[in-house]
Amino acid sequence: MGQYRTHVFVCTSGDTCPTQGDVEQFVKYLRGECAKAGLKTEVRVNKAGCFSQCGHGPMMVVYPDDVWYAGVGESDLQEIFESHILHGKPVERLLYNPGVKGPNKKPGTR
Repeated sequence: MGQYRTHVFVCTSGDTCPTQGDVEQFVKYLRGECAKAGLKTEVRVNKAGCFSQCGHGPMMVVYPDDVWYAGVGESDLQEIFESHILHGKPVERLLYNPGVKGPNKKPGTR
């Protein structure tokens, strides 16, 4: 594996993710939690460009687990951090299902 045990990408661009939540704050929050837990060398949290899944946001992806989260809210961040980032257990209720259109999906969007 690469330099980090876990690499988290938060969509901070595109047509919808930035309008569906304060995704910049998501990044700051997760980075802060990692720092408090002493994980700065093990876990990397990055801003990401559009995942081309507009209408399902805010979205996050956790690697190397290849776990995609959709509809993430600020109130979900602590659970994602504790359950998945700290203990390796994905938060099932937030898993992205690409076969299901999100509540904000508009015809003709990505």
